Amino acid sequence: MQANLKVKRFDPADEGGKTWWQEYKVDVHPDSTVLDSLIHIREQEDGTLALRCACRASICGSCGMKVNGDAKLVCKTRVDDIAPNGEQLVIEPMGNQHVVRDLVVSLDTFFSQIKRVDPFLQPNHVPEQGEYIASNDSMENLLTSMNCIMCGCCVSDCTVLEVDANFIGPAALAKAWRFTEDPRDSKRDERLKVLNDEAGGMWDCTRCMKCVEVCPKGVAPMDRIMELRESAIEAGNTNTPGYHHTESFYNSVKKNGRLDETRLAMDSAGWTNIPRLLDLVPIGIAAMRKGKLPPLIPHKSKDHKKVKDLYENVEGESS
Repeated sequence: MQANLKVKRFDPADEGGKTWWQEYKVDVHPDSTVLDSLIHIREQEDGTLALRCACRASICGSCGMKVNGDAKLVCKTRVDDIAPNGEQLVIEPMGNQHVVRDLVVSLDTFFSQIKRVDPFLQPNHVPEQGEYIASNDSMENLLTSMNCIMCGCCVSDCTVLEVDANFIGPAALAKAWRFTEDPRDSKRDERLKVLNDEAGGMWDCTRCMKCVEVCPKGVAPMDRIMELRESAIEAGNTNTPGYHHTESFYNSVKKNGRLDETRLAMDSAGWTNIPRLLDLVPIGIAAMRKGKLPPLIPHKSKDHKKVKDLYENVEGESS
């Protein structure tokens, strides 16, 4: 079969570091992967094409790239699965990371995010003999997060990192969860407090689910971030805009059957936090000019009692 690839190129040696698109058509075996096609191009047609790969078995995480807009490990992405009729494949370097050349990105940003969460065990004592061994039962819930191969696909497609470079990122937060839940670690409360209070921490995730969609190993970073939030709340870390936001959202829908957007903004900022409240004024003025300002007194849904009953049923089941 023929693979039609449109590859985004970048050469830092060119004046201004320009980017351009280059198209290739190569004959490949029906079982070939996108990586097989790229290697064929590099080895047989265009030796200037730069890409990174190693194991070719979705173990090392080296070959993360964007294929048709989504981050993937190209060593496990078969051409026939995504382009069975010879459709063009658009190949780009991963997002939210500095491009070194062509499809190769620097992972400095990725690993600096990982370092921010202290990704190592901090036990409170040293065993008298041998290792500090945890039981199988206590480690079973960590298996998902331990499958992470540090490929960076989740960071590549994170929509928060596109607009906020200070966000710790889904990979680092999933790694942080792995250590907060490890029974051998003695810094659980300290970790949760830092991630709860820190700018760019657990509350900056917008739950877009992109990291869940693109993770090649099923780590589901967003789910791990939600569990971090639950653990932080259970540990008493409730004086933050993130917690106030979730509490206001929950109570608003329970009371009115719909979201009170005005109160949500005020509760999230904090009623006594004057600087944060003043930051909302320009947003409110802009919304008013566009006719988008929510009502000061919220309207209740006609089925708000049914919504409240649903809340109470769920709360009763979980209590």
